[in-house]
Amino acid sequence: MSRSTVVERQRRILDDFFKIDEFLVAHERIDGTMSAAQRRLVFERGDSVAVLLQHRQRRSVVLVEQFKLPALIARRRDDSATTDGWIVETVAGMIDAGETPEAAAVRETFEETGYRIAKPQLIGRFFASPGGTSERVFVYFAEVGDADRAGRGGGIGDEDIKVVDLPLDELFDRLARGAIEDTKLALAAYWLERRLRLSAAGDAGARGPGPATS
Repeated sequence: MSRSTVVERQRRILDDFFKIDEFLVAHERIDGTMSAAQRRLVFERGDSVAVLLQHRQRRSVVLVEQFKLPALIARRRDDSATTDGWIVETVAGMIDAGETPEAAAVRETFEETGYRIAKPQLIGRFFASPGGTSERVFVYFAEVGDADRAGRGGGIGDEDIKVVDLPLDELFDRLARGAIEDTKLALAAYWLERRLRLSAAGDAGARGPGPATS
């Protein structure tokens, strides 16, 4: 159901690597009346992609690990002395101006892992944190093999990225224990777990019942 929205004012109050826009906006309320105009701030940085890679030969997923300052700051709320700002996550990156999400997924995969992919499968898209940012994350899946590794990976520029080969059993164990800290990875891991389960069930059904026993 679509409801009315009136944007009375918009201005950029921070224009740096990250951007913050200030809005004065009124919206139709649930009871059908219009709200008063309210000041809202939006953290604006565009849309991004994430890619979960499954390795065909190794029964594993290809992930990346890198230092993220916000991860360190968040962890210091639990332990003020920690120096751990590293996080294991899916391949991910921002969509460049004029670039499609699929093209961004292909580009980021090669830059970060060295694997070439052609037609990643879209798992879905979601808002990263709609209470504060307009960013949408397009989550993809692709299978890779040894022959698809055409570069070293590790990122570009000053990026410092470690490529991580994580066995599927370990991935799903971390998922069950609630030990995955990256939302993109958790969402994609649930999707992959279901995909593999349905595939296994389909294979079992195709084989039919086993021999009768007396």
